[in-house]
Amino acid sequence: MFDKYMFALGRGVRSAINALDEPKTEPADPAHARDVTPRAPALDAPALPGIALKWTGAVQIMGVVNVTPDSFSDGGLYLDQERAIAHGRKLAAEGAHILDIGGESTRPGAAAVSAEDEIARVLPVVRALCASTRLPVSIDTMKAAVAARAIEAGATIVNDVWGFQFDADMARVVADARVHCVLMHNRANEDSSTDIFADACVFLRRSLDIALAAGVARDKIIIDPGIGFGRTHAQSFEQIRRLADLRAAFDLPVLLGASRKRCIGAATGQDVAAERVAGSLAAHVWGAMHGADIIRVHDVAAHAQALAVLSAIEGRGP
Repeated sequence: MFDKYMFALGRGVRSAINALDEPKTEPADPAHARDVTPRAPALDAPALPGIALKWTGAVQIMGVVNVTPDSFSDGGLYLDQERAIAHGRKLAAEGAHILDIGGESTRPGAAAVSAEDEIARVLPVVRALCASTRLPVSIDTMKAAVAARAIEAGATIVNDVWGFQFDADMARVVADARVHCVLMHNRANEDSSTDIFADACVFLRRSLDIALAAGVARDKIIIDPGIGFGRTHAQSFEQIRRLADLRAAFDLPVLLGASRKRCIGAATGQDVAAERVAGSLAAHVWGAMHGADIIRVHDVAAHAQALAVLSAIEGRGP
């Protein structure tokens, strides 16, 4: 049923930049909103051609490229832009269908990054990977200014960990550029007494309302349960366990991102994030069997191999 979804280059890229100059509205959830650094001055850069990716029924692998000094798993490894570009190309060769590029760590306690610094980190990487890998590129940001500049450079997906509830301009930027977006459920704090599935549904309905009201097409929207963000380990596993329920509640594609996260470490006793590959595989293969359309991973080769075997077992071929 998801053949109708297409990743394609958004049109109206320049209007995404112009939208930032329009009057701002208040965030939909002020309790979760923070101040955002003002937009950096525009750079003169031509938009690159986007690459289409059709939903085929198979789970898509989104490879993570962290251009950051402090991400929880591989912070600093790819802060150098040439190393980040090389890493993105490696992930593409290993079987990634999408590349997700981020310039600000979202781990608890991470230092805030200005929009100018985030743009400086990610823009050359976005441009290079759009041009050289021919894969759809996602920008992992919660700032509209960064999203707009990345779209101008060729990104066709905006992955917002606050589901359009952090920066009031984000929905307008995405709508005007006609690109895809990932709306993730997030929480400011853990609370073990919270019904996490109900909380996610309320949050994501608000995010969906914001997106649709701004003019984002429904078939451009993907939702993410937000594994590890403001929830206990038990709640993270409940979210994975109920992926099919979440998909049914919204009738939208679902992205699952459990790669190397703390809940995997809690279940396995593995304190080193990079050593949580096997646990991440278990979570993502289970997710692929129960409603995930995209898995967001650090270890692309291992996941591509696991999904190939799962596909063979299910009779869909390699």
